[in-house]
Amino acid sequence: MTIRLLSRYALALLFTLAGIWHFVHPATYLTIMPPALPAPLALVYLSGIFEMLGGLGLLPARTRRLAGGGLLALLVAVFPANVHMALIHEQLHIPGWLAWGRLPLQLPLLWWVWRVMHQK
Repeated sequence: MTIRLLSRYALALLFTLAGIWHFVHPATYLTIMPPALPAPLALVYLSGIFEMLGGLGLLPARTRRLAGGGLLALLVAVFPANVHMALIHEQLHIPGWLAWGRLPLQLPLLWWVWRVMHQK
């Protein structure tokens, strides 16, 4: 197995499992949802569906670019929830270094999706 193939499978698994977690434990995501957003539970489920579809869509070559583009958009769309989590980290009993430290990790994740979506 090549590094590129392993990278694609790892990223697909990451997003698919994260999407499943939205349904297994939606409360995790509800706690970080910015209060200004409407229908938070529906948004949690919707983002979970798109994470699963995006993750699985990275596997076949014919859907890889579309899935990757969708995941890039999803990562941008959920960033406000990550910022909100950092802002209320004390209420969530999350260490500040962890809550704030995960924000810059979005950049390598965006890069990883970009790389995988352009694999042949």
